[in-house]
Amino acid sequence: MESKGSEIDEFEKALESALDGSTEEEEEDENEEREYSDDDGEEEDDDDDDEEEEEENALDSMEQNQQFEYEALAEKKRKTLADAKGEGSAKKARQEDMTGASLAEIEEIMNFGMRKKRRRRMPKRRGRRKGSKNKLSPEITRMLGDATLHYAHGNYEEALTVLSEVVKRAPLVADSYHTLGLVHKALGNTEKAMKFYRIAAFLRPKDSSLWKLLFSWHVEQGDIARAWKCLSKAISADPDDISLRSLHALFYDELGDHQRAAESYEQIVRICPEDVEAIKTAAKMHLNCGQIKRCVGILEDYLKGHPSEADLSVIILLADVFMEIDAHNNALQHIEHAQMIYYSGKELPLELMIKAGICHVFLGNIEKAEIHFSALQQENFSIHPEFITKVADAFMSTECFHSALKYYHMLELNVGADNEGEIHVKIAQCYLSLNDRAKAIMFFYKALPMLKDSIDARVALASLILEDAKEDEAISLLSPPKDLDSLDSNSYMQNPWWLDGKIKLKLCHIYKAKGMLEDFVNTISPLVRESLYVKTLRPKVKKRLTISVLRERISILNVQENDDVFGEVRPLASKSDLLRACRARKLLQKKEEQKAADKAAGIDLPSDYSDDESLLENRVSPLHDFLKDEAHHDLIIDLCKALQSLQRYSEALEIINLTLRLVSDKLPGDREDQLQSLLAQISFNATDPKHGFDYVRSAIQKQPHSIAAWNCYYKITSRLGKSHSKHAKFLRYMRNKHKRCVPPIVISAHQFTMLSHHQDAAREYLEAYKLMPECPLVNLCAGTALINLTLGFRLQNKHQCLAQGLAFLYNNLQLTENSQEALYNIARAYHHVGLVSLAASYYEKVLAACEKDYPIPKLLNENSEMENMKPGYCDLRREAAYNLHIIYKNSGAFDLARQVLKNHCTF
Repeated sequence: MESKGSEIDEFEKALESALDGSTEEEEEDENEEREYSDDDGEEEDDDDDDEEEEEENALDSMEQNQQFEYEALAEKKRKTLADAKGEGSAKKARQEDMTGASLAEIEEIMNFGMRKKRRRRMPKRRGRRKGSKNKLSPEITRMLGDATLHYAHGNYEEALTVLSEVVKRAPLVADSYHTLGLVHKALGNTEKAMKFYRIAAFLRPKDSSLWKLLFSWHVEQGDIARAWKCLSKAISADPDDISLRSLHALFYDELGDHQRAAESYEQIVRICPEDVEAIKTAAKMHLNCGQIKRCVGILEDYLKGHPSEADLSVIILLADVFMEIDAHNNALQHIEHAQMIYYSGKELPLELMIKAGICHVFLGNIEKAEIHFSALQQENFSIHPEFITKVADAFMSTECFHSALKYYHMLELNVGADNEGEIHVKIAQCYLSLNDRAKAIMFFYKALPMLKDSIDARVALASLILEDAKEDEAISLLSPPKDLDSLDSNSYMQNPWWLDGKIKLKLCHIYKAKGMLEDFVNTISPLVRESLYVKTLRPKVKKRLTISVLRERISILNVQENDDVFGEVRPLASKSDLLRACRARKLLQKKEEQKAADKAAGIDLPSDYSDDESLLENRVSPLHDFLKDEAHHDLIIDLCKALQSLQRYSEALEIINLTLRLVSDKLPGDREDQLQSLLAQISFNATDPKHGFDYVRSAIQKQPHSIAAWNCYYKITSRLGKSHSKHAKFLRYMRNKHKRCVPPIVISAHQFTMLSHHQDAAREYLEAYKLMPECPLVNLCAGTALINLTLGFRLQNKHQCLAQGLAFLYNNLQLTENSQEALYNIARAYHHVGLVSLAASYYEKVLAACEKDYPIPKLLNENSEMENMKPGYCDLRREAAYNLHIIYKNSGAFDLARQVLKNHCTF
């Protein structure tokens, strides 16, 4: 028996490979992606066209059968002559003995029943052609009967032997393949049985039972593409089978093609106009596609076709559609029409009555609505809670909060309801809208045990508590549970409520209002940094597809390549998925080729070739619409100020730099200035002031004549040291661009003074004096530079230089109106060059003058230590008294020296 089984297998392979070859010739020139973008269903053609083509195929098959019988007789004669001449080659004899059919017969089977390209049709003749009916010979009929009896009695081996002989003699008989399938299924060879069923269905395409059998088997095997093909064939064989068309529509729905699903359901409606479920499903599919007009049309057509009696669910669905698009007037008209036509003299069904009342609510007819709702109040509350909920929600949507509360309280009586927590929240919202805060708080607290993960309920309750100045209670409400370690981790979601951005925002505002800066920073800083990080990466990150992802996308193209009568079967997927799979296959092929080339060249393979490489994490900003709201801008400024107060400068600098880089062009001017100012302050206080240099440089470029900006710049650059190359280049740039700008000239002169280059410093100060001769600072600096230059060894005309320096100092005295500071500077100059008598006289003038305190200039929001200084920090009498006592002491007037110290330098 093994030899017989092997002969059948070889026959199957030869037959199926020939069948597959026919389909490949027709499709080998088609472009793959173009093919996938074509329409799916060839079975979606009109039924009339299908019938015409099937009749044409039947006529063609009859002609082929006649030709095949002629060739079979000729083959028998050739075989008799070959036996007389002697046996041929062993291979050829074995092949003919095994199959009993030549290659020409296989080709005839291959072309049998296959749909050809549409050709020009000749006028059809009525009736059957003479001699076109192919009848089985009595011997073949007898053998099929014997095989059936063997199968019925369980003699499967004898049945296989007889059927094998039948196939050899008459390969085009579908019954033999069908019986072979039954025998193999009885033997447990399900896969082989299905192969024979395929051949039988192929030879008898109008037998829908075979296609249904194949469809069920392919679904069990998970071969959805071939199941779809079998389903299409079954519908072509039996177009009036509603169950098949329902499955067909369901396939489209699962693929997300609601449009074709709706069309399939409409075909069912045309076959069976009374199928209410098909009508409703078709309408819902059109509604999912956004085709509201078509959806309404289907439902209205049904109602027009049933003037005396209609299905209640269709009327309800039509009303729901109109209510969903806020066409409550149209919905009310249809309900009233249904009451007049279908329920004349009867009580309107409760659901329609409730919907009519809801429509009246939205139309402002509250009294009429209450009349309709009176029927609901007479019913048991627990029977129809969904109706009560809809009524209460309608009143709440129209801001009729008292009426809404009446129905919500009805629902509250239904203890143990699944949505009890949501009902309490809605009751609390109604009381809150009515300004009854006490009851709103009470019902929010009732809802929390049932809605532990409700973010909005907690935030709303916390806001109400804060209005009563109960900050500690609000903090406790928004903080994580105290027994967090003992809680079951599975009882909470992956993202617990206490980590939500809304909770953190509310909590940080409470901390800020209470002055708890450290808690404020620790609460909101991680969320702000994460949101900025996501915003920074999102425009730059390109999702890389690894080999594992590409293979997953290609998997929809991997239809099982069975050698059967179907040939190549198209994968079952949406057009977009098929196109994406084609692109993925091309990309994977390029990667594999590159991988092979790199491996041959001995190059180390990068991580892109790793199947285990995961996609970049799809990180989501914890703060919704971050940086788009002005409240977020203020939050960032407050956070940076708090970080500055806590001396966490590096974190503040990171946040400011990221913010300015992301939304500098979208920030309001005042907030951008605040951030820039904070950046400069923090940079000045931080260990490395380089971060602030860029800010002050940009600020000066915007306002080159601003003294405050240059003061900030000089403060920053004084900490950078001499070796900062950008500083010197920037000064040269500004002096060349703004030749009449004094601050960069003065700063350059200051640097020369610090380096003891008094001649260069004097030159720069004199240049500034030409531009601003009335500036006290320029006169003071020019005078001190000339006096310092007088003390040098290389200067020849020292007396003239000293006189010029003193002239600038006296000019400064005049400009400052004999201020104490100007007198002290002259005294110090005389003291410095050794003219002690003149110095003593000016020191005495300083001691006689009294200077009031002046505010010390500082940057915006700068925390200066001068604020805590004692009064009199601008008075120079102590300094003048000390210097004067030195002069008296050096001249031998010790008593005068002690008296000066006693009068002005004792505490």
